[in-house]
Amino acid sequence: MKSTILEILKTSPDIISGEELSKRLEVSRVSIWKHIKALQELGYDIVSSSKGYSYASENDLLYPWEFGRRESLIHHYQTLPSTMDMARDLARKGAPDGSVVIAEVQKKGRGRMQRHWLSQRGGIYMTLILRPRIPAVSGFLLNFMTGTSLVETIREFTGIDARVKWPNDLLVGRKKLSGMIAEMETAADMITFVNIGIGINVNNNPSTEEKSATSIAQLLGYKIRRKELLYMFFDNLAARMEQMNLDTAVQDWKQYTMTIGREVEVVTLTDTTRGKAVDVDDSGALHVKLPDNTIKKVVYGDCFHR
Repeated sequence: MKSTILEILKTSPDIISGEELSKRLEVSRVSIWKHIKALQELGYDIVSSSKGYSYASENDLLYPWEFGRRESLIHHYQTLPSTMDMARDLARKGAPDGSVVIAEVQKKGRGRMQRHWLSQRGGIYMTLILRPRIPAVSGFLLNFMTGTSLVETIREFTGIDARVKWPNDLLVGRKKLSGMIAEMETAADMITFVNIGIGINVNNNPSTEEKSATSIAQLLGYKIRRKELLYMFFDNLAARMEQMNLDTAVQDWKQYTMTIGREVEVVTLTDTTRGKAVDVDDSGALHVKLPDNTIKKVVYGDCFHR
């Protein structure tokens, strides 16, 4: 009902009365008033007057009904401890492929190596639930496919020269714009689900607390519509997932890399590797040329450009 009322108000050139809405939707005027009041409380700029109702301005809200045909796949929350935790629970309960958990604020958002992810209001914090019919051994390629879809979306939508940093960050210059983590569960040799958590600094100001971070709004000098950015990203990722070209996943990602050719330091829970990043192979491993000219393959870790 809320979605239908919004559509009528958005497409109406004039103020529309409660009586007209009541007739068109075949509900009482009291019911219309309650839905309008609920929409206003949710943040919609709907003007009420003695003549009726009008939609005053566009919004930057990420409620499920804002996503059209994807409405049933969107799980939106004002606040969550972590979208990854909620998505894991939903995935284990059978949430379909393409489901998305979105939170306006995360209290315990996390990045790689269990680091805290700053989740200020105005950013995008979400976890995708993917169920590709591919072997578990190929699951890591979904990180590269998702990263490529995201960087292409941001570049196309904003014009910002975003780049990927191995294994799964997006940078602009030396500042982080987005981060990504993944969890996978399997049955036998096949993937049951892969959950990919993504944090994007959009209309927030992360640099006040993290000097090495930036946001789209800070780079452009104005805020953008998060909903439209997500629309484009979902479409781009869906197209890539439909093609499921695993053979080119890493090569596609490498078009946007800023890691290869750089001096790096890769930190894991057990050791630190320093040298020059010379390649990322088809297994997703980073090839680092050490000071003695030997090549070390690094499978995972936090990578810092030196």
